Amino acid sequence: MSWTSTRAKDVALNVGLAFLGLMCAALVYGLVAQPGGTPNTNPDRAASSNELVGTVIQVEVRNAAGADGLAATVMTYLRDEGFDVVDVGNHDAFDVEHTQVIDRIGDAESARRVAQALGVEEEHIHQDIQPDLYLDASVLIGHDYARLTPFQETE
Repeated sequence: MSWTSTRAKDVALNVGLAFLGLMCAALVYGLVAQPGGTPNTNPDRAASSNELVGTVIQVEVRNAAGADGLAATVMTYLRDEGFDVVDVGNHDAFDVEHTQVIDRIGDAESARRVAQALGVEEEHIHQDIQPDLYLDASVLIGHDYARLTPFQETE
């Protein structure tokens, strides 16, 4: 093998290794910097929950009765009423007798508005502050769902 042929192979190998090194560096940067990652929270919202009345109320809806389609029906109704339903699904158990609205941020007025929209009595509004949920209220649909406003309007 000639000296030029060996030199050309060495140059090609070095260029290939340099290219792979740049690709690895770009991947590492992408993992570390996470451009376009999780959005920043609104500092006004995080600073004061007392000023949230009149803004969009974020709600999660959980089926705690076990009947098919309850969470989806309530989600559609609440969205039509102007609430921001950010999550729906089943509760961890289907043993909740009365539908409950749970205040998650210490804003009783927002929870009351959700309950009022659904036709939930005030005695079934509770407070369990969990700021890590990033929502204002949780709705647990109980076995009394047939008397709730969304189900009255569809019959």
